[in-house]
Amino acid sequence: MRPLVLPTWLQPRYRKHTYLFVYYLIQFCGHSWILTNMTVRFFSFGKDSMVDTFHAIGLVMRACQSVSLLELLHIYIGVESNHLLPRFLQLTERVIILFGVITSQEEVQEKYVVCVLFIFWNLLDMVRYTYSMLSVIGISYAALTWLSQTLWMPVYPLCVLAEAFTIYQSLPYFESFGTNSTMLPFDMSTYLPYVLKLYLMMLFIGMYFTYSHLYSERKEVLRVFSVKQKKM
Repeated sequence: MRPLVLPTWLQPRYRKHTYLFVYYLIQFCGHSWILTNMTVRFFSFGKDSMVDTFHAIGLVMRACQSVSLLELLHIYIGVESNHLLPRFLQLTERVIILFGVITSQEEVQEKYVVCVLFIFWNLLDMVRYTYSMLSVIGISYAALTWLSQTLWMPVYPLCVLAEAFTIYQSLPYFESFGTNSTMLPFDMSTYLPYVLKLYLMMLFIGMYFTYSHLYSERKEVLRVFSVKQKKM
């Protein structure tokens, strides 16, 4: 009787790569759908589509950002090789802005800055997930590698500025409604506008740390890639 031979992608040594490829593919499809939807809506309805951005694609955006939290687990258990703290800071920024500020205030959802912020987020994620997805299966392109390691340099600071402006525009609504933070597990009331103002300062401190890390990572990735290209 012949022994059972598993397909290559089901063998233990390849399961991690298969899982990561599927994860990156799902994220790529989600962010591609969002960006395509926003583009089609803009050319169809013009500026009016920007006001309705969150209502049109907010559900998919929240789903993609929620799933992205798995990346922290990937790094922690060693499935994905990356530094935990910089990724944690990036994901925390988005979760706080998307769920804590935009989703919780309907008035903020209609601001133009939400559309701009979603465009920046999706541009970065589409390129990043495309690069990661192909890298898992051993495919690399010089142009894509350079783009994935360079696009964030102008776009990430713009993301942080858009996030800060989103918080700034949300403050009058939180103040007028007297919104208090209820996220703490114990009985303690926190005035959310004060927390958001404090977070504004932390946002730029985190940007400096993340930018420094990404820049160091960029130099290393491009150096290794150039060495591989010369050997080929």
